[in-house]
Amino acid sequence: MSPPRRALIPVLCAILALQGLAGCGSNPPPPDSSTPVAPEGMSDPKGSEARDAPTTQPGTDLSGRTVAIDPGHNGGNASHPNTITRPVPDGRGGTKACNTTGTATDSDYPESDFTWGVGQKLKHDLEDAGAEVVMSRDDNDSVGPCVDERGTFADDADLMISIHANGSESTKAKGFHVIVAQPGRSETVEDDSNRLADAMSKAMADPFTPNTAYGKNAISRRPDLAGLNNASVPAVIVECGEMRNPDEAKTMESKSGQQKYAEALMQGIVDWY
Repeated sequence: MSPPRRALIPVLCAILALQGLAGCGSNPPPPDSSTPVAPEGMSDPKGSEARDAPTTQPGTDLSGRTVAIDPGHNGGNASHPNTITRPVPDGRGGTKACNTTGTATDSDYPESDFTWGVGQKLKHDLEDAGAEVVMSRDDNDSVGPCVDERGTFADDADLMISIHANGSESTKAKGFHVIVAQPGRSETVEDDSNRLADAMSKAMADPFTPNTAYGKNAISRRPDLAGLNNASVPAVIVECGEMRNPDEAKTMESKSGQQKYAEALMQGIVDWY
């Protein structure tokens, strides 16, 4: 992708392109070896606009459940390059940059604003259903937290959902995909994370378009994402769509579109339980 039009981002994106962080590279993250190479555009027989999102069944009771939400990136990251480029543990014996600036739509609407908006709406819906919610960040104008903390903050939760949006260069790239850590952690967490990825993919595929170039059911397995590697609970990253796609950008920038994303994520959580 061409980088967001903000100061310092060209430098950061050069760094990030070497590290392949979700939602921040110059191209979609590389799929695992079993995944076909993503084409520039995906046909969409369902239409470009998001359809009516699934509605959680009335009376849904999540009392006693704890859900961790990680709204990707942060609004203050771009102004603190030295902080977000420092190395932190990647969860597999190496290091990664602390965080990234994320991507943006062609109208300069930043990924951090989108993830924060969806995260706040999801938090509200979960709390209305009786769940306890823990957030990786409390505002959208600070820095970080680093990607290792974005995994460990969820240690006392039942599961963790990390909300992102992709930034492919091509405006034809379209659709969501779900990322789960490649095998290498505890079998129990891996099994439950795979089940969570399946639930999220099915819930998101009702109102939105799955990008199956990333794998069957639009699920990609990657070893390089520190937030997932450092999580001790079932965890997935949901790349909600392509910010450079004009139709999806319009949905992502709108309050109603963000609510549809939140409702789909909510449905996936309910289905996982």
